[in-house]
Amino acid sequence: MANHTLLLLSQDNAEYQALLKQAYLPGLTILAPESEPEIQAALAKADILLGEPARLRARLPQAKALKWAQSTYAGVDILLNADCRQDYQLTNIKGIFGPLVSEYVFAHLLSLTRHLRHYKAQQRLHNWQPIPYESIRGKTMLIMGTGSIGQHIAHTAKHFGMTVLGVSRSGREAAGFDNTYQLPALNNVLPRADVVVSVLPSTPQTRGLFNAARLDHFKPGALFFNVGRGDAVDEGALIQALRHGNIGAAVLDVFASEPLPTASPLWDMPNVVITPHNSGYSFPEQIVTRFSRNYLKYTSGKTMEGLVDFNLGY
Repeated sequence: MANHTLLLLSQDNAEYQALLKQAYLPGLTILAPESEPEIQAALAKADILLGEPARLRARLPQAKALKWAQSTYAGVDILLNADCRQDYQLTNIKGIFGPLVSEYVFAHLLSLTRHLRHYKAQQRLHNWQPIPYESIRGKTMLIMGTGSIGQHIAHTAKHFGMTVLGVSRSGREAAGFDNTYQLPALNNVLPRADVVVSVLPSTPQTRGLFNAARLDHFKPGALFFNVGRGDAVDEGALIQALRHGNIGAAVLDVFASEPLPTASPLWDMPNVVITPHNSGYSFPEQIVTRFSRNYLKYTSGKTMEGLVDFNLGY
């Protein structure tokens, strides 16, 4: 078997190095240099990179021997710009975030529908005051994106007795969904949804998708979750829709600019929940398991898992 050199470009380099050594991958040399001269020397000979997309992007021009890069994230849009190299194989992490993102969505959905924040405030005041609520059973959830994450959310929604609709590029049937539609049908489907969850990647078709005109089609008082990409939403239009009650509440894990600027009105809105892009965390153990499988496929010339199509954008 030919020898290969892996350069780690992650915020969790030490953890990845330890886990990869335990994986005993044949013919693999693992480099995790810390100084800039050592990183430059490693870039000249590493045919494999592993790391977060932004760190990979910064090093692409110097990666002279690059054949394959493994992203530690599912979203790799920063590596898909026309000005970025595309003469190598890029794999992302798909299929491991579904359970985590599903937990996130339902933690916040139940918190909102059962008024948990209000009860916490009342508890501090020693105030015994029931607040009316409705069950999520029988409600309709629309999930934008019907891949592995969308399907996990859909299965959880079915467990709670919800009707689940999906919108995707192809509109193909997907596990857990009662009905799926293509993007052009979105305006007709939106008024039926009590809860809208976007898990969309960043592509030319999804950027700015939720603009002012689109938000007008939401069912009044609907709950909106964005756990996909921030650039799918016109934040100014969303702020207006939240202020006027057309959208009841928003749970936002992703933003057009991250970290969310401190001056953003979203921070202080009572019907907005903000989290720091952590609904689905990349656990090194899971990523090393995926990388190890892909390495064995890479060295034997087989198609790797999570291979990104540079033209499609995911």
